[in-house]
Amino acid sequence: MRIIPMPKTRRAFLGSLPALAGAAALAAQQPTPVSLPKHRTSPLDGVVREKIRITGIKVTNLAYRLAPEEQWPDADSNVVIVKTESVIVEVATDAGITGIGGCSRYNGPEQMKQYIETVIKPRLLGQNPFDVESLSGGIAAHGARGAWAGVDTALWDIIGKAKNVPLYRLLAIDTEPQARVRVYASGGEFTWRKGSRFAGPEDLLKEAVRHKENGYTAFKFRMGGGFGKFGITVNDYLPYLRRMRAAVGPDFDLIQEANTRWSVEQCLQICPVLEELNFLWFEEPTRKNIDDYLRIKQALRKVKISGGEGMANRGEIMEWVDRGAYDIIQPGCDDAGITEAWHMARMAHTRGKLFCPHNWQDGLITIANAHLMAAAPNRFLLESNMTPNPLKEGLFKEKLAVRDGHLQIPDRPGLGVELREGLAEQYPPLPGPWNIPDPETP
Repeated sequence: MRIIPMPKTRRAFLGSLPALAGAAALAAQQPTPVSLPKHRTSPLDGVVREKIRITGIKVTNLAYRLAPEEQWPDADSNVVIVKTESVIVEVATDAGITGIGGCSRYNGPEQMKQYIETVIKPRLLGQNPFDVESLSGGIAAHGARGAWAGVDTALWDIIGKAKNVPLYRLLAIDTEPQARVRVYASGGEFTWRKGSRFAGPEDLLKEAVRHKENGYTAFKFRMGGGFGKFGITVNDYLPYLRRMRAAVGPDFDLIQEANTRWSVEQCLQICPVLEELNFLWFEEPTRKNIDDYLRIKQALRKVKISGGEGMANRGEIMEWVDRGAYDIIQPGCDDAGITEAWHMARMAHTRGKLFCPHNWQDGLITIANAHLMAAAPNRFLLESNMTPNPLKEGLFKEKLAVRDGHLQIPDRPGLGVELREGLAEQYPPLPGPWNIPDPETP
């Protein structure tokens, strides 16, 4: 199939149109979407390479200080979240195409920015983005090397734009992609401290009902700040689970997140109630020891066990999947990049496991994870962070919106989104950590 190259700049493109051509002529200038080969073994199998070279890489760090009423306690860590951040990578090419990608802010925005300038940029300038798998696939890691995840996603965005196809169509090699993905509300941040300015356990029940009223069909929540410090036990917690199930009804999916903070004994105590109340899954119940997870799994007949968020490559997650410690894997594009997250999802699929990417960051991470999930044959649910974060929906010219518990992926080339102008001025970097010691803690 003949591919009509995109003009290198918008000015050149507009200047090439007849003066009175109008919208019809504009549409005629657009490249024909590539016809993807059938029975591909990988996303770029049989896809014709374009002659494109990387000419620049730019990193933008954004930050937003939460107002006092927007702050929230982080589970049982005795800290309060006071800031949210985004790390955005833009990769420019000599074809006038720019790709964008996001990195996990937990890897250190400034460290990643320096790493891109000193290590990644010299390596990638002059390279062809179609070599994405060998350029950036599978080499992201914790810390500064986490920057490779954002670069990798940006290269895939370029490829999708160059071939004039949405990224999810490139990534779906043997399944019909699903561009409307189911999203679950992820929140439930509260404290057990009486008289606190933060939400309490009663508010947890109200939050579940509110998400249902807003069209979500699933809700994930935590055990609450101060669970251990204030002497709260599993027996104190269980009545709230039963009340929540009664409040939302039998057909609404509930998900228990533990953030690895419960002991094995506490997990085994709560498992029968999760089974009784027909919870969907139990996420990262205890510290990451495979034998402990297998022991907990034996206590769950219907409820699934999930984990793997933050894992950046197949080597980290392989044994957990092969030994059956996870029913659902949760790596995301912010830590692994598109290439490696795609391979981890495929690995889970061949072993009969589901894929639900961890998605506790901004809108750029969300759209990348959504494309990946739309293409995965073992797709399940996409997480949506419900804590206050203007960077979740305010990065793009057209806002991403969840309606009736689903996100519709834009049917445009690449990631299908464009960054708003003026983001760096509106959300300049803020010094200091994103959490502080809980001022209410004596």
